[in-house]
Amino acid sequence: MTKRDYYEILGVDRNVDEQGLKKAYRRIALKYHPDRNPGDKDAEEKFKEAAEAYSVLSDPEKRRRYDLYGHDGLRGTAEPGFDPSVFTDFSDIFGDLFTDFFGGASRRRSRPMQGDDVRYDLEIDLEDAIRGKQVEIKVPRLETCGDCRGSGAHPRGGLATCPLCHGRGEVIYRQGFLSIRRTCSQCSGAGRVVRRPCTRCKGEGHIRIEERLKVEIPPGVDTGTRVRLQGKGGPGVNGGPPGDLYVFLRVKEHPIFERRGDDLYCTVPLNIAQAALGDEIHVLTFDGLQTVKVPEGTQHGDKVRLRGLGVPRLNDRSRGDLYVQFEIKVPTKLTREQRRLLEQLRETLPTESEPQEKGLFDKVKDYFS
Repeated sequence: MTKRDYYEILGVDRNVDEQGLKKAYRRIALKYHPDRNPGDKDAEEKFKEAAEAYSVLSDPEKRRRYDLYGHDGLRGTAEPGFDPSVFTDFSDIFGDLFTDFFGGASRRRSRPMQGDDVRYDLEIDLEDAIRGKQVEIKVPRLETCGDCRGSGAHPRGGLATCPLCHGRGEVIYRQGFLSIRRTCSQCSGAGRVVRRPCTRCKGEGHIRIEERLKVEIPPGVDTGTRVRLQGKGGPGVNGGPPGDLYVFLRVKEHPIFERRGDDLYCTVPLNIAQAALGDEIHVLTFDGLQTVKVPEGTQHGDKVRLRGLGVPRLNDRSRGDLYVQFEIKVPTKLTREQRRLLEQLRETLPTESEPQEKGLFDKVKDYFS
């Protein structure tokens, strides 16, 4: 198989200097690196081809032989080529070619990072969800140690230069024409190690506290609503800001009122006389005592709507409705007078004990079934 011209592969002329060569290779390597083109065999081959070309042209002696004799001039020397397995991850490509693009490992490890967000579960009553409330909670959390400012080292001479990387935060490995930089395993990229731990936090960099916090619960919240307390989460890393605390709410079931979205439902019992004759009853709601009119001939399961007495809509001035559903209670024990009156009433009422003729809808349903 005939090999392509190395200058053509990198897209440079034969008089290119070292900087121009390096710039051309950087551009091609970034474009065709396997981590950027997973599963693309063509891109992988172009990446290997560019690496091989650069490995020859960046070496003065190999370039001289190649310029004089072409590919034949490289025979007898180490066979040019490139093994991409040395790059297990795209972020591992460092050295003078890629540091400008990706940054050193030590900079990634030592840069300030925001602390973790923390979750707190809070159970509230339905009334609190409707009216809103300020609740005080006690939250155990980690706080950056004020003595060592999170370093874990004693404020007086607690830090020392890392003996492995000599303060650089990274260790450089040479492989052929590339310089591969990796985070120092001893100091994790900080460049310094703890020689004398902080006496207050015992070298952890943070202390455990229990803080009292006030949570403002707005009207209209429901189970699953979360309230954010900024800066009350986990401590930051390397001087970064703390995370946030998220209070997740769960609204307890009410013994009388059932919530369905922004509407409330309750059931009120009626005796047979109230249902037949109609009545006015009083219902205690979250907005005080309300007078409810029971229509004449009310049936079991009928309901009336009280507008605007439901749950407030979150971040809105409007409210849902309250539905009062009636339940007809038939007495199980009667006095003699009650029985006499009901017997008289029975004599005056039509009996409907005979089977009822099916309506048109029932007949059509039976036909198709």
